[in-house]
Amino acid sequence: MIFAATLVFLFGCDFRQGKNAQAKIESKSKSLVTGQAFFSEKSGKVKVEISVTGVEPGPTAVHLHSIGDCSSENAMSSGGHWNPTKDKHGKWGESQFHSGDIGNINIDESGKGVLILIDQHNRWSIGGPAETNVIGRAVVVHQGRDDMVSQPSGAAGKRAGCGPIIETTGVIEK
Repeated sequence: MIFAATLVFLFGCDFRQGKNAQAKIESKSKSLVTGQAFFSEKSGKVKVEISVTGVEPGPTAVHLHSIGDCSSENAMSSGGHWNPTKDKHGKWGESQFHSGDIGNINIDESGKGVLILIDQHNRWSIGGPAETNVIGRAVVVHQGRDDMVSQPSGAAGKRAGCGPIIETTGVIEK
């Protein structure tokens, strides 16, 4: 027990129970954006915690894209918004929205921001059926704000950061 507590203290790790996934967000489109996203599933609900740095202050769009491939310089390899329900783009939790429509992260004056969201709409799972499984998708940070209206992607601008979502077991690095 002391060993586990020491690891958490020294390395900022989190021993979460249940299913877990994460994405390391790397710069794209010549931006300075980096960050990480942690997904955890307990009692059938998925929580995501996204933190980013190197972003211009103000609201910045973040979405889940359909393909967990961030290999292209502009992140176009990640495909479009993840939308297994074929809904219109919108605001998370309102009448119509994609499963990838997370929304905007508020970025402070130092270029940092954090967003925490718990899926209360049963759109996400970690390792569940294809239409809900976040594994193999990508977290994409855009250069602009999601207006929650424009189709198909909220007029959020270029893809400034991208990270493929992979399943993790045991300890999650923070």
